[in-house]
Amino acid sequence: MQTPPDRTTGHGWIEVIAGSMFSGKSEELIRRLRRAQIARLKVQVFKPEIDTRYSRQEVVSHSDQRIESERITRATEILERLHADTQVVGIDEAQFLDSDLVEVCERLANNGTRVIVAGLDQDYRGQPFDPVPQLLAKAEYITKTRAICVRCGHPALRSQRTTGSTERVVVGARETYEPRCRACYDDPEGEPSALFGGTGSTPAAGAGNAEPEPDSGA
Repeated sequence: MQTPPDRTTGHGWIEVIAGSMFSGKSEELIRRLRRAQIARLKVQVFKPEIDTRYSRQEVVSHSDQRIESERITRATEILERLHADTQVVGIDEAQFLDSDLVEVCERLANNGTRVIVAGLDQDYRGQPFDPVPQLLAKAEYITKTRAICVRCGHPALRSQRTTGSTERVVVGARETYEPRCRACYDDPEGEPSALFGGTGSTPAAGAGNAEPEPDSGA
């Protein structure tokens, strides 16, 4: 991964920090924003209204690092609240915002703003968690963070939900989720792969090894 510069040079860009729960996404976001502040750049930070786990007015990492933020319900509120002198925009928990976030980030970057976004790239089912995948496609810089699997200690990229809820969006922390690697992850839908011995269609008996019919000569 190429490391993004700390100081803007009049050209905007998008940085995306993506990974599972407990992989250090918010911590890395806060680290970059703190460095921008040390460089005396004007920083604004936003997070979804729905995320009230640790603080309503701050982005807080699971390791209790904090930075002041503004709460929003729509991605377009970022443009509405943006100060004229803001040089760096930080956005946490991007997966809880609507699809307009992609266009908002594009507009900010096109106007010379450095945009740093953190969010889950997969939901609890292991499926792409919009709009983070779309942002990954647009970003100049991508950081994939990894947690530690609580079962085996290997790198974990998936968020295992430990409750029975089937809603896609359930805000929680250690009481609701735990990081798992590919091998230890339990698919909540429990669907076996049809490609490798699953419940897919089975070829008819003899298919694939049937002898060709002899030519009747007709």
